[in-house]
Amino acid sequence: MLSAEQPVYLRLRDQIAAAILDGTFTDGDPLPSVRALAAEEGANPLTVAKAYQTFQDDGLVVVRRGVGMFVANGATERLRVAERDKFLGEQWPRIARHIERLGIEPAELVRREFA
Repeated sequence: MLSAEQPVYLRLRDQIAAAILDGTFTDGDPLPSVRALAAEEGANPLTVAKAYQTFQDDGLVVVRRGVGMFVANGATERLRVAERDKFLGEQWPRIARHIERLGIEPAELVRREFA
């Protein structure tokens, strides 16, 4: 979930992670340069670099000097597992409590999903 209160570099990280999980970028694909992404998003290049650094620290991107940053081999699946764990551990408990408070039945959620 994106939050306006969340630091910009984390919002950018979430956006890039979503693009990887959605298949916009796949393992081995080049990512936009820091400058290009900064211009596209209206962000400071240092902020974009910080977002990319988090991926590099996690081994999800590799830097090829003079060429750019690329999605690391196996990064998509590792990211999917990490995001699934984060969702189930942090977001789902809040969502489940909210569903319970509203008295929504699981069958109603399934019907709306496929409507």
